[in-house]
Amino acid sequence: MIKLNVLKLLQEQGKTKYWLYKQLGMSYQNFNKMVNNQTKSIQYENIETMCLLLNCTPNDLLVFSEEDKI
Repeated sequence: MIKLNVLKLLQEQGKTKYWLYKQLGMSYQNFNKMVNNQTKSIQYENIETMCLLLNCTPNDLLVFSEEDKI
């Protein structure tokens, strides 16, 4: 399963979830589901914005989770 690695990236950069939430400008409910990997889809626009804000690539942002492999 592919998961969002945003919490680790935020921690490494000394930034908070609240900071990212304010930058993205989305509802807190949708944001929280997204960063906690409780959603089935993420818009390309959000991936691009997070990459720009966190100075990373989609390869850094999205990771394979070994525990949920088929």
